Amino acid sequence: MESHPQQPAQGRHESTEERADRRWSELLQEVRVTQTGVQILFGFLLTVVFTPKFATLSETDRMIYVVTALLGAATTGLLIGPVTFHRFVTGRHIKPETVIWASRLTMLGAVFLLATVASALLLILRVAMNDSAVPWLVGGLVVWFVLCWFALPAWARHHYHARK
Repeated sequence: MESHPQQPAQGRHESTEERADRRWSELLQEVRVTQTGVQILFGFLLTVVFTPKFATLSETDRMIYVVTALLGAATTGLLIGPVTFHRFVTGRHIKPETVIWASRLTMLGAVFLLATVASALLLILRVAMNDSAVPWLVGGLVVWFVLCWFALPAWARHHYHARK
């Protein structure tokens, strides 16, 4: 768990509450971007079952669809969670703790979003290509997302922290 010093040794000179307010605003902006994408993806997933093509899907593809829809619902829950969490505890003077929990929900939401996108791509490419290359394509994209979303930020965090 992170510590929240009253006056950090370097960087901004802000109180614990000021830091929590700033971090909450930053997190809220991040969640807004992610929520929009998830809502569009989930909305699309909800309509797929009502298309004529759905009736022709194999049992495997139907199962992939069900898993994808469930992942989309779980992702939506995780990324809306910070907003409802904040609303529920507003006025309780626990903003620093709220930011930590909301950040955890958001990071878990990103992991679930990765799984949702991978599952949706698997289904779409299986239907579009019916090719043995599909798992390799999806696997390559998952690696790409992991690099962009998790590995690069983790590397930068470690690399630039080590220099200070």
